[in-house]
Amino acid sequence: MTQRKPVRSSDGLANVRYEIRGKLARRASALERQGYDIISLNIGNPYAFGFRTPETMRLAMIENLRHSEGYVHQKGIFPAREAVVMQQQERGVRGVTAEEVFIGNGVSELIDLTLRALLNPGDEVLVPSPDYPLWTAAVNLNNGRAVHYPCHAAHKFIPDPEELEALVTKRTRAIVIVNPNNPTGAVYPRDTLAAIARMAEKHRLVVLCDEIYDQILYDDAEFVPMATLVHNTLCCTMSGLSKVYRACGYRVGWASFSGDIESASEYLSGLELLSSLRLCSNVPGQWAVQTALGGHQSIRELCRPGGRLHESRQTILDGVAGSRYLRLARPMGALYSFVEVRSDVLPDFDDQTFALDLLENKHVLVAPGVSFNVPYRNCFRITNLPEPQVLATVFARIEEVLDAHAAARPDGARPDRVPDLQLVGSTAKVQQN
Repeated sequence: MTQRKPVRSSDGLANVRYEIRGKLARRASALERQGYDIISLNIGNPYAFGFRTPETMRLAMIENLRHSEGYVHQKGIFPAREAVVMQQQERGVRGVTAEEVFIGNGVSELIDLTLRALLNPGDEVLVPSPDYPLWTAAVNLNNGRAVHYPCHAAHKFIPDPEELEALVTKRTRAIVIVNPNNPTGAVYPRDTLAAIARMAEKHRLVVLCDEIYDQILYDDAEFVPMATLVHNTLCCTMSGLSKVYRACGYRVGWASFSGDIESASEYLSGLELLSSLRLCSNVPGQWAVQTALGGHQSIRELCRPGGRLHESRQTILDGVAGSRYLRLARPMGALYSFVEVRSDVLPDFDDQTFALDLLENKHVLVAPGVSFNVPYRNCFRITNLPEPQVLATVFARIEEVLDAHAAARPDGARPDRVPDLQLVGSTAKVQQN
């Protein structure tokens, strides 16, 4: 019998990974098929936790279905693009017209298109670490090289502009800013963003701003649109309906270009060419954009004290504060917490081993920290989308698994008290257990 030649994947996938939907998620699906109830905290999917898209957006889409049966302009329908322009102008961004706005099938598609239109083989892009892994993957898929700039937990995951600039080389083409941040929940201060903007202008870097969580803010956090600070180089602002408007399945995102548009005409023409090749993005969902951006912003009630997202986040903070093993840089925005397991207590901790153990034995699915392109193995990411009582149960189960890990150490060490602050940058007091 002739031996069959295997069908192999492209070599271009060698440095591409997306563990958020990887082996652990597939194992969770297998357990569900066996009848187990899995608490899935690996993905920020509001619908899965009972959140609904505002009714006015659904109605806008339904009322325009008859206008959604054909292709539309490759950049998107005019009402959606004009709504993005109005939002940008209200935020103080200058020089944006509907011609500089591209509607895509979610921000995910736009990340790929903007990088594909920009990069030549070997070009470098500065990407935060930890990152949302699609950014690193998209750079690699488009023949670039992702250079990760560190965002340290000890500094509340806020990047250091000087550390960042030290990574710039002759091959650096762009810098990625994810603010509010996924996976850490950090919200960058104005001074930090202004320093990064000046650095990008100095080196003529394209500034790629992932601002999909722009209105998901807690306590006194202030969101500063990067496009208000970048003037003398090209700035691309990306956002969409998925998170703020709880409409992930609509697959609607946008990229708005500002700053030095004049010098970027060739690049923007290339981006329009790529947009034309896919004909257009999903049409029905585009009709919801104008209503979403111009209507009541219900996300604000969810993030205030008493709101569900605020209270779920507080449950996470309480769970960490009551743990013998965990600490956390207080998340100020977005839908996630990047939880650290204390190396002084569990020095041999491995995030992937822990995540599998937690899934198999406690039926809780989290994303290991290594999924987010960090060089350390003692973190994991969870979402604050579940109800508070569910998250309280999750942290009880996490503590049980970590107790077992501590008991399995050669010295059988199990800490009896927490000797230092659990919440980095918070006002929490030392807790005695």
